[in-house]
Amino acid sequence: MINFLDINYQKLSEQRSSELFILRKETFKDRLDWAVNCIDGMEFDEYDNEHTTYVFGIHNDNVLCSVRFIETRYPNMISHTFSPWFDKVELPQGNYIESSRFFVDKDRARSTDLYQYPISNMLFLAMVNYARHYGYEGIYTLVSHAMLRILKRSGWQISVVEQTLSEKKEKIYIVFLPVDDQSRDTLIEKANPDKLFIDKELAEWPLNFQPSQQPV
Repeated sequence: MINFLDINYQKLSEQRSSELFILRKETFKDRLDWAVNCIDGMEFDEYDNEHTTYVFGIHNDNVLCSVRFIETRYPNMISHTFSPWFDKVELPQGNYIESSRFFVDKDRARSTDLYQYPISNMLFLAMVNYARHYGYEGIYTLVSHAMLRILKRSGWQISVVEQTLSEKKEKIYIVFLPVDDQSRDTLIEKANPDKLFIDKELAEWPLNFQPSQQPV
């Protein structure tokens, strides 16, 4: 039904990268009106590079949702682009990743039989499973106030590290996303509220949401 997997920037096919960057333009420029750079109907920036890995949620070979990961030892949006906006930005030393460009394509979800599923929570769980699979200690991300509310509603025990105001005088936050057992188990519950999937299988990576043929 929905399969979550990771692909490094250097291994992206031309078709998949074009699809991703077009969807990002539609999300971040057209819908959210962010100050992002767009060329030929696509949105991409300097952080789409060899240090980047993408997590995709795929349905019928189409991208339904995605998030971008960069290890914090490399330049990223928190440590570089947005650092001057905050009084202090000190990401800890260690095996952490930064996430950005989180989106769910709502039009594609509505046009399928998936509109009733908690796709954002599924993608949150995919983020945790990805991080745990590759041995990362946690995730840092930069979010708007609206996205902060979505994260809190998921039950994920996130913590705000710093906050400031954007150029639009809107609050933005640096947030730490834990990837411990409790975070995983909480998000499994939120991603599988009707018990259509086998919980044990939802702790794996790659992550596949396939309805169980037996009662769970």
